[in-house]
Amino acid sequence: MDITGIGVNVPQVTDNALVNTVSTEMMAKSLDTQEKLADDMVKMMEQSVAPHLGSSFDIQV
Repeated sequence: MDITGIGVNVPQVTDNALVNTVSTEMMAKSLDTQEKLADDMVKMMEQSVAPHLGSSFDIQV
């Protein structure tokens, strides 16, 4: 993500427009990161499943 070139490429951008553009880019990057973390968590949870554990247990009274 190259935000340094935004102001150079569009010299007539107002400060508000520049702030909005940078905010949008940062939000997109944050959403991408969160999606990757969620995918990794799902993979980790899938790998930790052991269907044979907990299916039966012995109780002595």
